[in-house]
Amino acid sequence: MDASAYAFAHGVRHTRATLRTWHSAPGTVVGRWFAGSAAAAAGLLSAVLVVAYLDHGYQQVITLQPPFAVGDLGDVLHVLRSNSLVLALHAMACVAGFIAGSSLPLQAEHHSGVSRWVHEHGGRLAIMFVLLATTFSLSAQAYLIGHTLSGVADFLQVSPALLVLGVLPHAIPELIALFLPLAAWIIASRRGEWEQLLAATVVTVALAVPILVAAAFVEVYVSPHLFAALTHIHPPIVRNSEGWLVTVH
Repeated sequence: MDASAYAFAHGVRHTRATLRTWHSAPGTVVGRWFAGSAAAAAGLLSAVLVVAYLDHGYQQVITLQPPFAVGDLGDVLHVLRSNSLVLALHAMACVAGFIAGSSLPLQAEHHSGVSRWVHEHGGRLAIMFVLLATTFSLSAQAYLIGHTLSGVADFLQVSPALLVLGVLPHAIPELIALFLPLAAWIIASRRGEWEQLLAATVVTVALAVPILVAAAFVEVYVSPHLFAALTHIHPPIVRNSEGWLVTVH
């Protein structure tokens, strides 16, 4: 059996063994993932609010679509499509961690020079890459969402915190679901449990999908009613934006 085939068989065996172990006591493992994911979601929402309050002098004219107005099934599918791409990227990071931390070291003895060094230290390189990529991604999201939130709040003449409160029913479960693979990745990498990452990918995606579906329906059909109740804003929305009278139907 060549090195690649052996690494694949080794990974499959460990994945099955890991799933059997977790099946006997799933609460502890899943609880750690959800706690880590919730911490990441809270951090992102907090950063968004900070950016929104620091950013001034910008107005974002909204369109009446979820979460500002009740949508339809097409809007649900649009939300799901966007979130599915993000979840897929996070799941791929989890799989990459499994390959770098578990499979590559098993093949190291069949390589030499730079290739051997990469195979031996793939786990550390993967940690550095994913941490840097995740930090950049979250920072960019915090700035862009915070900037948009500030503009929308200024246009609607409400506080950014009130707008965030209105989207929490769908934003919290949505973010937690999206961050589940990354939380599992970070926890496993800190413990050196690289061989568990393939199983973690399967389980976290299976947990995330129904949560994202439910969150999409809440965003399209429930959050608009909460937005109207909190802000007392109903269409048509008439506001003065940069000297122009804007009416949003």
